[in-house]
Amino acid sequence: MPRFVILQHDWPQLHWDLMLENGANLRTWRLPELPQPHHPIPLVALPPHRSIYLDYEGPVSGNRGSVVRILSGTYRTLLDTPGESRFEFELGAETWAGTITGEAAGPTPAPQPEPPGHLLWQRVFPPSTPRPA
Repeated sequence: MPRFVILQHDWPQLHWDLMLENGANLRTWRLPELPQPHHPIPLVALPPHRSIYLDYEGPVSGNRGSVVRILSGTYRTLLDTPGESRFEFELGAETWAGTITGEAAGPTPAPQPEPPGHLLWQRVFPPSTPRPA
C-alpha cells in the first residue's frame, strides 16, 4: 500500500503538509491547521515533493525551516478521478485511522491567485474498529 505523512513545517509560517506517495513523488497539500473530524479546513495544492519526506525530519534545504512528522502510515484511494477536483482517501496509522475527502481548487483566470480547496476528515476510527463498507 502507498504511504502518507503529515509534517509540521515552520516556514514561512507554521502549517502542516499532507503528503501522499504517488509513484516517485509525493502529492502535497498545505493545511493551515491540523484536521479535526467533521471540521472542513482550507487546502492548498503544492507542487510534488520528493519521497524522502516520507521518513525525514529536520532542516529543509535552502533555509526553509524544519519539518517534524506528526502522523504517518498507509492509505487507500477511494475516489480520485483524473480531471476531477474531488478526492477521497482512507488513511491508516498504528494508533489511528480515518477517511478524508477533499476538493481541489479549480483554476482561476490570471492574474488572480488560485483559491484554496478544502479538506474534511469524514470518519476517525481506532485501528481495531471495523470500518463501514
